[in-house]
Amino acid sequence: MRHYETLVLFSPELAPENRQTILATFTGVIEREKGEIVKLDDWGMRDLAYPVKKQMRGYFVRLDYNAVNTTVAELERNIRISDGIFKFSTVKLGDEPFVAAAAPQEA
Repeated sequence: MRHYETLVLFSPELAPENRQTILATFTGVIEREKGEIVKLDDWGMRDLAYPVKKQMRGYFVRLDYNAVNTTVAELERNIRISDGIFKFSTVKLGDEPFVAAAAPQEA
């Protein structure tokens, strides 16, 4: 398994309930393919540097997860067929899965 990050840009007109449903689908794909979600980072509505599909704002969400490359391919396939998503980008962060550091134990 490797450590990946996917940044998804949602349409600003997409309802929050629909956005949550789509995100639940994406996390379900990762878990079904034996991956694990490290962090789901909701960046919220932001201004864009240039218009995308005639919009100057977008809603950003960052998925941080450990998975194999077939999981990434399936996730990107699901992103492409989802309505309300302008753009996405997936980056491999490392060849080893990310393990959250355990809290130090008191002596």
